[in-house]
Amino acid sequence: MLPKLSIPSLSTGKRFALPRPMGSSDALLISQFANAQKQAGKLTAVIVADPADAARLLDEMAFFEPSLRCAVFPDWETLPYDTFSPHQDLISERLATLWRVQQGVKAETGVDLVLLPATTALTRLAPPSFLAAYTFHFKQKQKLDEAKLKSQLTLAGYNHVSQVVSPGEYAVRGGLIDLYPMGSPVPYRVDLFGDEVDSIRTFDPDTQRSLYPVPEVRLLPGREFPMDDEARGAFRDRWREKIEGDPTKSRIYKDMGTGVATAGIEYYLPLFFDETATIFQHLGADAQVVLHGDIDEALRRFWVETRERHRFLQHDPERPILPPEDLFLKPEDFFTLANAHAQLAIRGSEPVDWARPLPSLSVERGGQDPLRRLEQYLSQTTYRTLIVAESAGRRESLLELLRDHRIELPAIDSLKAFADSDHQRAIVVAPLAGGFIWQDPGQPGQGLQFITETELFDAAPTTRRRRKAEQATDVDSLIKDLSELNVGDPVVHANHGIGRYQGLINLDLGDGPSEFLHLEYADKATLYVPVSQLHLISRYTGVSPEEAPLHKLGSGQWDKAKRKAAEQVRDTAAELLNLYARRAAREGFAFRFNAQDYEAFAASFGFEETPDQLAAIHAVIQDMISPRPMDRLVCGDVGFGKTEVALRAMFMAATCGKQVALLAPTTLLAEQHYQNISDRFAQWPVKVAEMSRFRSPKEIKAAMQGIEDGTIDIVVGTHKLLSESVKFKRLGLLIIDEEHRFGVRHKEAIKAMRADIDVLTLTATPIPRTLGMAMEGLRDLSVIATAPQRRLAIKTFVRNENSGVIREAVLRELKRGGQIYFLHNEVDTIENRRDKLQELLPEARIAVAHGQMPERELERVMRDFVAQRYNVLLCSTIIETGIDVPSANTIIISRADKFGLAQLHQLRGRVGRSHHQAYAYLLVPDVEGLTKQAAQRLEVIQNMEELGSGFYLAMHDLEIRGAGEVLGDSQSGNMMEVGFQLYNDMLAEAVRALKSGKEPDLLSPSSMFGSNTDINLHAPALLPDSYCGDVHVRLSLYKRLATTDSLDKIETMLEEIVDRFGKLPPQAQALFDTHKLRVMAKPYGVIKIDAAPGVINVTFRPNPPVEPMRIIELVQKNKHIKLAGNDKLRIEKELKDPKDRAQYVRDLLRTLGQPIKA
Repeated sequence: MLPKLSIPSLSTGKRFALPRPMGSSDALLISQFANAQKQAGKLTAVIVADPADAARLLDEMAFFEPSLRCAVFPDWETLPYDTFSPHQDLISERLATLWRVQQGVKAETGVDLVLLPATTALTRLAPPSFLAAYTFHFKQKQKLDEAKLKSQLTLAGYNHVSQVVSPGEYAVRGGLIDLYPMGSPVPYRVDLFGDEVDSIRTFDPDTQRSLYPVPEVRLLPGREFPMDDEARGAFRDRWREKIEGDPTKSRIYKDMGTGVATAGIEYYLPLFFDETATIFQHLGADAQVVLHGDIDEALRRFWVETRERHRFLQHDPERPILPPEDLFLKPEDFFTLANAHAQLAIRGSEPVDWARPLPSLSVERGGQDPLRRLEQYLSQTTYRTLIVAESAGRRESLLELLRDHRIELPAIDSLKAFADSDHQRAIVVAPLAGGFIWQDPGQPGQGLQFITETELFDAAPTTRRRRKAEQATDVDSLIKDLSELNVGDPVVHANHGIGRYQGLINLDLGDGPSEFLHLEYADKATLYVPVSQLHLISRYTGVSPEEAPLHKLGSGQWDKAKRKAAEQVRDTAAELLNLYARRAAREGFAFRFNAQDYEAFAASFGFEETPDQLAAIHAVIQDMISPRPMDRLVCGDVGFGKTEVALRAMFMAATCGKQVALLAPTTLLAEQHYQNISDRFAQWPVKVAEMSRFRSPKEIKAAMQGIEDGTIDIVVGTHKLLSESVKFKRLGLLIIDEEHRFGVRHKEAIKAMRADIDVLTLTATPIPRTLGMAMEGLRDLSVIATAPQRRLAIKTFVRNENSGVIREAVLRELKRGGQIYFLHNEVDTIENRRDKLQELLPEARIAVAHGQMPERELERVMRDFVAQRYNVLLCSTIIETGIDVPSANTIIISRADKFGLAQLHQLRGRVGRSHHQAYAYLLVPDVEGLTKQAAQRLEVIQNMEELGSGFYLAMHDLEIRGAGEVLGDSQSGNMMEVGFQLYNDMLAEAVRALKSGKEPDLLSPSSMFGSNTDINLHAPALLPDSYCGDVHVRLSLYKRLATTDSLDKIETMLEEIVDRFGKLPPQAQALFDTHKLRVMAKPYGVIKIDAAPGVINVTFRPNPPVEPMRIIELVQKNKHIKLAGNDKLRIEKELKDPKDRAQYVRDLLRTLGQPIKA
């Protein structure tokens, strides 16, 4: 068993100090201490000086003492007196932890150990009585008055929304109430039957699908302060007492009267209560306190900053603030309160004999026997050894590596299992940051040692996290979605042309009500499209909605446009195919894959890969192993890890002896890639060179020589790489970064280079043309749309430009130790702007960077900025591409109305590269006086706060700008006529036809426009209003159903819809049956199924792919089936229920055997 450390029992008010031990042994020490306290029924509070330690200790203690119930009390992560509120999730976690602490150690729902950063412990809190008063429960089968519940929720500070996505929200739909209680990891869906609770289920806020039932729900207050009338009145009374000046001038005071909690209200907490509490009151008198690290210093620093901030903000009449003493404990008060408890202090770094460091065991990279040190050490040590891998996947890789070196280890589940077993050594999965030897001082040589990947691979442990089952993103659904469609938007109907969408409408055509899309054409003509035919409808993207050219119904106008587009498409398709065939016919190079080396290289990536990233890496490696030349587009948002995908590809190429060229649009980006690549390849025998303005002519000459004679393996460069004079000896992989920045001429030069080498293109905002090509399947596309963990969306504000806004934005960032980009895109006036900023912000260190500076100077400025010698970078758009400064989390863009969408998105993506909240301020001279297009652009970018929106932006850009300048002159005109999506679909169809050796006939009735099966079950087929109320959601579901092409996808949609909205009503059942029949009947060449209650007609196209003998047999064997004409079956059978009719037709099709492949 693990040796126990004897810590004397601590009496109240006494402090026992220990040095801070090695590696992760502090977690083991604290977990043993806390376990002893738990037996005594006492709570342990661990206060850490470094907030990062809180998360680490939480993970590690779960491994050492799985029975301990641990919780973190997180920080607000805003600055004192900040003008916005903490993230909802943080408040939720704080409330949950306080509530669990109140329950006590003995309770089922209690907690044994609380971790918190020292500065968080200074913040004053709501008194314990507040939580008790505003928390309520309800259980299954309990009586519940809906109106009363609503008022209770409002009282507790919950917001009423239409779809619940974050804690503190609720939604009511018929008998369903969706709640996301504070402090709960998941939201709940409460199903009422009359006035009693019928069932309570959890659901997933992203997909809105139900998960599993639970017996009861506990609702904590929605905020850390009360918001009922009484509390608000008291708040205003105390305001008048404590704060000088005219209260009516203050926005906060006025908002409180109307029941609005202004952002940043947390820093007025004392005004809500007669007296505030401290964390120690919540912990209770018996709690044992552990002080971890140098707490004095952390508290002192916090107070210096807070005082400074208070001095700075105290004179704003609109936002008077409270003195810091009212909001935070002084360090001396903190220690006075802490000294009332029994304390264990862990700090200092003297060596201790119970936790000893391990010798150096690191792998010798590239050596003959990489694990030599580990083998030697294991053969001579007397300790029992546990090797710790970071994840199950890493454990498998480690086991492989160890087996190669004849080290066999059993894999076990937990520390206890190891302690109880008699294995001398084993391997386990756990999140330990560093290894150590743990022994009983009384018996040297006896004990346990933990060896982690940190010791073996000599690298910092990767950031780990609990991940929910994430799937990679499906590209098609991103584009075909109609959910954003608003009334008045133009849409294209494949058979009738462009009309305006006027909403969804119910009509009864004799078989019960059905739902239709109402479209309006030129001269106010109306067209109703049944929702089962939404595959014929696509959004019209090309110009702004107001300028869309509406077509006349019944005139030849649309047919003419379609014909012209079809001819154009035929030529484009032939051109594309020619290119495609040339590439497919050429044998590229099939790279070899060396698992052991690759693993080692991948391990040096400092983060955990996201699912989309893994999918992209996997796809790239597969492409490289196959002999066909790769041409893949990796489209991922700024900072989502595209570079890592490229690095892995480079590694594969370089280890197979091929040269790699990386093309970057700007010198700065090339420099950054060069640094990055040099770091990652430092341990490998790979030579990296850079060709850009930052290098002297001599260096460039040497590089060109090296490329030509093959001594250089990887070269990073700007357009210079494309010049005639650069000759590669054995180029195997070309990587193009930020592809949208290269012009057509460069692209032609690249094309000439790349006939038979592998090409990987990276971009955040793909050019519509590239996007189009990827959609047609001419290039493979990987989308990385899942954000790395702990990434918050960038908050974006559009403001009038004035010094107040600028000052506040810069100071907010400086106060949290960050850096700021200030974008001023006129090189002539940039120096004047610098002087103005210096005057406005005496405390900032400002540097200037723009493209017209001498290279050396620019390079120096950038390096200094990255090293944080400057904290404000005043620059032109030179930073647009790819500079990565994680500590820069605010960007201010002056004259934002002058930029394009993709550009704004790229610029905004320069911040928010870490898990801090990032801010983008788009400043314009006058918000009201913007041109329509500029206003639209700024609105789109403000709404696209979502992570991963680069892809959608490319789609939007097509709409705002039109696709003209992008697709070459000839293509754009016809594209305007038919709309981007339809054009793309036509192109895809033409490519498909040419591929299978047929002449594309896009306008014939059997091809694209008429190929879908028309199905009528003579029963209403829709999602009723009472079942799914939101029009946008309905439209999106209809469209997804209409474009599905496999039964499996229809099944998954069925599961999702039942989950979100409950059991299917008969109308919805009919809708699904219709689509199942459509998918099933298409391969049989069926063009129409008309299934009335007494007669079913099945019409085939001429020469259907069905064996004639089967049809003849069918007619001979069954009396009620007759042939009506050449291609129609008539079945006379009484079937009242549409479900039975659909089933009958399905069976009928199955009896026809497999359709003949053409």
